Amino acid sequence: MNTAFTFTVKSIRFDENYLPSSNTRTTTNFANLARGESRQENLRNTLKMMNNRFNDLAHWDNPHGDRYELELEIVSVDIDVEGNGKTFPTIEILKTHIVDRQKNQRIEGIVGNNFSSYVRDYDFSVLLPEHNKNQTQFSVPKNYGVLHGKIFQSFVNSNVYTENFNKQPVICLSVSTTKTYQRTTNEHPILGVEYKQDAYSLTDEYFAKMGLEVRYFMPKNSVAPLAFYFRGDLLSDYSNLELISTISTMETFQRIYRPEIYNANAAAGQYYQPSLNYQDYSLTQIVYDREERSQLAVKQGKFTEAQFIKPYQDILETWATGYAVESTN
Repeated sequence: MNTAFTFTVKSIRFDENYLPSSNTRTTTNFANLARGESRQENLRNTLKMMNNRFNDLAHWDNPHGDRYELELEIVSVDIDVEGNGKTFPTIEILKTHIVDRQKNQRIEGIVGNNFSSYVRDYDFSVLLPEHNKNQTQFSVPKNYGVLHGKIFQSFVNSNVYTENFNKQPVICLSVSTTKTYQRTTNEHPILGVEYKQDAYSLTDEYFAKMGLEVRYFMPKNSVAPLAFYFRGDLLSDYSNLELISTISTMETFQRIYRPEIYNANAAAGQYYQPSLNYQDYSLTQIVYDREERSQLAVKQGKFTEAQFIKPYQDILETWATGYAVESTN
């Protein structure tokens, strides 16, 4: 018998007073900003950047550029493997809400946006390097990302998800520095110009195992395309304001964390290969330590191995074998 795991959902508001919980991955976009002496200024400036970008994109009937304000919730998903009440922090995502000041209305946005996972840390920062340690050519282990993908799909397909969220998740990340993207003639009024590539990146393939397709769009006044991971139809399942909430939230994080790409002084052209070695870019006024972030990912991956992968290995393998999902690629 393939027993379903139990998921629990908790949320906390992401604002200038946000303090990460003990279960939050310290490499998470929002947790990284909420540390150190500049934490409150970081958070305040980040939210201001998001709101400015939102009003820039939602410019109709918005003559002063201040009609809308974003409210963000950090959604934490814990998993109970054995059904005994003992949980492990599995996934953290963001939920957006849009405040329309003109109508005095609060509009539900998109869930997903940022994506944080301890198991992904294990896969990318422990399992993958260990697999390639003595190899002359890079490869991925057999069934790489399958367990993580099935856990994610199990959550999205669960009653817990449908009780808490009205629509399918959309996750928005940086494009890969290992791929070249080509501009197409397809242009969406909100998402912007679509880019395509010849081959999927390792991240694209990993998210495909989560049941998510990917498309790449460069919104108006952006300088690089973003990768949108979704289920269903990205272009018709969501309203303009919902899409803008995701763009303004995640582009802001990327401008802070990858300024070489998303805060560059020149926009992507017909053919575009992102690079973190690019020098012609501007820094935001937000403090962030990228090197520390990569070091912490390894620590968190090892924590996951010790606290989740090894203790529940037999249960997880049996469950994953019996859990049938469809791949998007």
